[in-house]
Amino acid sequence: MADPKKRILSGMRPTGRLHLGHLVGALNNWADLQTTYQCFYMIADWHALMSEYESPKDMEKNSYEVAKDFIASGLDPNICTIFIQSQVPQHLELAMIFSDITPLAWVERCPTYKEQLRELKGRELTTYGFLGYPVLQAADIALYKANAVPVGIDQLPHLELTREIVRRFNTLYNRNVFPEPEPILTKASKLLGLDNRKMSKSYGNFIALSDLPETIEKKVSQMVTDPQRIHIKDKGHPEVCTVFNYFTNFGEDAIREETKLMCESASIGCIACKKRLAKLLIDYLEPIRKKREELSDPKIKEILREGAKEAVDFAARTLDEVKSILSLAR
Repeated sequence: MADPKKRILSGMRPTGRLHLGHLVGALNNWADLQTTYQCFYMIADWHALMSEYESPKDMEKNSYEVAKDFIASGLDPNICTIFIQSQVPQHLELAMIFSDITPLAWVERCPTYKEQLRELKGRELTTYGFLGYPVLQAADIALYKANAVPVGIDQLPHLELTREIVRRFNTLYNRNVFPEPEPILTKASKLLGLDNRKMSKSYGNFIALSDLPETIEKKVSQMVTDPQRIHIKDKGHPEVCTVFNYFTNFGEDAIREETKLMCESASIGCIACKKRLAKLLIDYLEPIRKKREELSDPKIKEILREGAKEAVDFAARTLDEVKSILSLAR
């Protein structure tokens, strides 16, 4: 069991509805961690604005919808802190301080930055803010003196940059103010998008946690299957099939093994297999949908207000300490 004094910070951008990739890649893990760590879970609207600044009209609405997904997926606001990033002003203050000590070459080499530029084509992202978002992320983590951050393996270089920044601060001022956060890797296998590409809100190739059963059925029916299986009598190759990838993440062992054997022996066709998966996903998401329906906007706003108060209380103490070290007026 983890030391109860140890803290975690993680967050998601409100750029649209959360999907199954968020569930298996983060939310299920977050729900487990909240019982053993002091957890701060953030709706990262400043980070979202860096890519959505040209059309931010849905930012507030999306933030509330993400909060609903958080809670419906198992996060308990009674034992973890759920808040909106922009409602805690200390995030930007510490980011400004970190930007003063972070060499430009550190952010320019960030692989996540380069990947986002490739993925989000058609948008003007060569901005000061977007280049500096790893510095803001470092401030997000350090503000709560997080000992650990739950991440996917592709985010490790990004977390290492945070570790470098807090190490530089501690060294420059000869103070052990910030811990160097350790990664907590998700155990789930990677979930592909419906089209066999990386699952992404920008690609629209996902099943949302809030999708209705008929929407799930339609999306599953359009999924990419085994490209080598042309006819129904052809034996399948589950290891390269997007549909089977979902059985790996959501099906029980018995269902997964049965599906695998039927595919390999050609005793089930792709259409029937998709119907089987659609039912599995509909049943899996039913408790989340019901929980979401119970969460009214006034209730969500109340939870987020309380979460912001808790976050500000902690963040203000950290920033007060930092300003003291830097001889800034408080």
